[in-house]
Amino acid sequence: MNRLLQPTVIVALVSLCAPALAQTLQGTLYKDQNCPCCEGHAKYLMRRGIDVDIKPVEDIAKISKGAGIPGDYQGCHTLMLEGYAIEGHVTVEIIQKLLKDRPADVVGISLPGMPTGVPGMGGPYEGPYDVYAIKKDGTASVFAAQ
Repeated sequence: MNRLLQPTVIVALVSLCAPALAQTLQGTLYKDQNCPCCEGHAKYLMRRGIDVDIKPVEDIAKISKGAGIPGDYQGCHTLMLEGYAIEGHVTVEIIQKLLKDRPADVVGISLPGMPTGVPGMGGPYEGPYDVYAIKKDGTASVFAAQ
């Protein structure tokens, strides 16, 4: 290959790869130290391109509350991702919607409790389930259904 073309080809290849590298998401999943379903949800996230650092904690409610999630909207784990708290077994598609929309008045989204049939939970799917947007003032509204 011509020595003058070689750097141009390298720059072109790097620029083509850059968007893929920029889309890698990394977050921290705080989970109740005794909850096995959180591991299943973390595996689901990782298979879909969200790298997750799992941190077992004694008091998940404290983590959730500190992230601005009111008690009625807490789950068994909290994923901190791109400045938002994602509470419970929320699908990747809904997480991507949050990250695309980036609502400024929202601290996070929540699928409260441990509903069956959602990513990481066994049992039959009995949804649709509402996923709530939690605003900075502590109020919530339906963000999406899954």
